[in-house]
Amino acid sequence: MSAETLKNIKDNLELLGLKNTYENIDEYIKKAITDKIPLIEFLNTILDREAKVKVNRTVERQIKLAGFPARRTFELYDFNFQPSIDMDKIEDLKTLRFISNNENVIFLGTPGVGKTHLAIALGILAIEHSFSTYFINCHQLIQNLLKASHENRLDEKLKIYARYKVLIIDEIGYLPTNLEGANLFFQLIAKRYEKHSTIFTTNKNFGEWADVFRDNMISAAILDRILHHSTTIKIVGDSYRLKEYKTENNDD
Repeated sequence: MSAETLKNIKDNLELLGLKNTYENIDEYIKKAITDKIPLIEFLNTILDREAKVKVNRTVERQIKLAGFPARRTFELYDFNFQPSIDMDKIEDLKTLRFISNNENVIFLGTPGVGKTHLAIALGILAIEHSFSTYFINCHQLIQNLLKASHENRLDEKLKIYARYKVLIIDEIGYLPTNLEGANLFFQLIAKRYEKHSTIFTTNKNFGEWADVFRDNMISAAILDRILHHSTTIKIVGDSYRLKEYKTENNDD
């Protein structure tokens, strides 16, 4: 192959935006010649690698845009430390069947048991399977809705939160809300009801949600729509943060 032909190939790869192939074409061609790889197999290999790199870049971009406070996966979660978790339910959730069925997921447990970790892991898995996903703290979500309402932009804001295939609402119950905020939260839940999946984390049993939302009827209406099609993972165990504290002190 002449230098001019190779340059032309590289120019076209750059023009087409095939970055991975552009950066590795010399190595690919050298290997193809050395190993006498048939043309069709050679083309299939480089296009397959390019496609995988492009998919990985898209996934990484979506993970950044999703608003996760940290990167968490199922592999990084110590299920042995939390034996109360129903692993059959976890395995079923990992199939993402709940998204196709527009069902909700609730991770319920005391602070520090890994609720947010599992919610993020599920969200990342959803992104890897091309489901639009967004993560937000419950208090921040309600503050955003209140601000939009006061600025006459509520419909627009509700549409934004309602469009995600998976919306993760973290830490329900850590901070109470006022009646207006509870009403706005209900509107969002009603808008997503039976259309898309929402993942919740909470440290409050469902009977305590009336205290969180300051109204029995609104709380009941919210729970009715959340729990109608849902899976609840209840985690009863020690805090990971307490575990790390004990480990650090034992090391000392």
